[in-house]
Amino acid sequence: MPAQGRALGRQGQQTVRKLLEAGLAEFDERGFSAVRVDDVVRRANTSHGTFYLYFANKDDLFKALLRDALRDMQIITDEFPVVTPNPAGRTALRNWVRKFCEVYHAHATVIMILSQAELVGEELYGDGLHTLFRLAEAITQGMTAGARAHNLDLGSPALSEHAELTAVACLMMLERVNYLMSADVRLPKDEMVDRLSAIIYAAFHAS
Repeated sequence: MPAQGRALGRQGQQTVRKLLEAGLAEFDERGFSAVRVDDVVRRANTSHGTFYLYFANKDDLFKALLRDALRDMQIITDEFPVVTPNPAGRTALRNWVRKFCEVYHAHATVIMILSQAELVGEELYGDGLHTLFRLAEAITQGMTAGARAHNLDLGSPALSEHAELTAVACLMMLERVNYLMSADVRLPKDEMVDRLSAIIYAAFHAS
């Protein structure tokens, strides 16, 4: 059985990390379906026996990569700021959008695979959706709390009533732009961070 669920020594941790990096590179180059364990161990310059010491199969390795991605997404979910309707709030939002872009880029291959339910199965796809909705909830709370703290409304009554849907729409925009940039579509990163944060800010603080 794979050596998961127990503490690993330094060498074991290094081996697991090498296998994960090799798997990620293979998934990025070949796509999830085309990758075999043979490809991973060849790139990692290790043996099949070593691979199966830590992972049951290719799917098991992907789950480990996914855990890394979901952990980092949870961290930035927890870090979403209270966005006050002033320059400080706009700066806080822009800094968060930049962090989101960095995390997305670091895990882009895994996120792209996760978006294809037919490849990863309903359980893992559901984990991705759960993370997505937690993030949308954090955006809703952070954006609306800032307005309420300053005794402001959210613009129109309709916007106030549908703040969660507004957050989902903003998050979908944020994800798609990062998807394109991770797929080598050349977009100016800093300018896109500026525009994305400005659009999200305006969506909740429209006059």
